[in-house]
Amino acid sequence: MAASDEKPLKYSATGMPFVTVKFAQTIDGRIATATGDSQWISGPSSLKLAHQLRREHDAIMVGIGTVLRDDPRLTVRLVNGRDPLRVILDSRLRLPVSARVLANGAARHTLVITTSVANVARAGELESLGAEVLTLEAAADASGVDVTKALEHLGRRGIASVLVEGGAATVTSLLAARLVNRLVIAIAPKIIGRGTDAIGDLGIERLEDALTFSSFRTRRLGPDIVVDARLDWGPEE
Repeated sequence: MAASDEKPLKYSATGMPFVTVKFAQTIDGRIATATGDSQWISGPSSLKLAHQLRREHDAIMVGIGTVLRDDPRLTVRLVNGRDPLRVILDSRLRLPVSARVLANGAARHTLVITTSVANVARAGELESLGAEVLTLEAAADASGVDVTKALEHLGRRGIASVLVEGGAATVTSLLAARLVNRLVIAIAPKIIGRGTDAIGDLGIERLEDALTFSSFRTRRLGPDIVVDARLDWGPEE
């Protein structure tokens, strides 16, 4: 199947967006140092790839931890193309009104998904800037926004593809819920030891239960090795 066919086929068959997870990690599997420093793990060529992926998806999703740590713009800048819808998962509405995803009119193309425990006053502040605030159910373990409900909502509003750029908690939740279709990982030739794991606990105790792939390829991109793989979820997918 051509890559260009994957997204519309998944969306038309299920009503759910095709989900690509992209992150950069060190060779020892860290996406940030112990102090949270993560800019930049990968090289310039991998960063350009990230912007190409943004251009190819309808929406880009991150958790609030990524916004608080990196204050990203989540726009397409290193290649030509339109900006995707920005989606922030923020169960308690900790998003600062000064965040770059809200600055200079960007709020009008930003969706903040939260839960009923969020501060109502902060919701009003974000909406006054032009952002859309959507309240959904919390995850069953009360760990944050229910990622399945979030993707179902995006599917209903015509979003056929979502690029997820972190953080680790968001990526882990999506993998645990079997919602990820594609993984793009830039592995940088760096070792930092203690730091933030790229993926958290998936409850896997036996090697035979490890997640596997229906396709898997690697290529050199500057100093980095890029893995591009499709998850194998079995017959139901």
